[in-house]
Amino acid sequence: MPINTITDQELSWQETALCAQTGPELFFPAPGSSTREAKQLCGACEGRVACLEYALDNDERFGVWGGLSEKERYRLKRAQG
Repeated sequence: MPINTITDQELSWQETALCAQTGPELFFPAPGSSTREAKQLCGACEGRVACLEYALDNDERFGVWGGLSEKERYRLKRAQG
């Protein structure tokens, strides 16, 4: 049985995601750098909700996912219990 059980359908949002049209440095900025531009792009992206769900489900610890930074996702996850 494969370890990674994520299906292609669950990742289909990545094909049209606005982040796929930019470089990763925008979404994985150097420590202390602004995440404002990445969050703005996420706000206009149709895949934002699916992206955030993916990040939360897969415990993504770095970068901006679904419009939220690492700290914001951590706080959200803690609040969800």
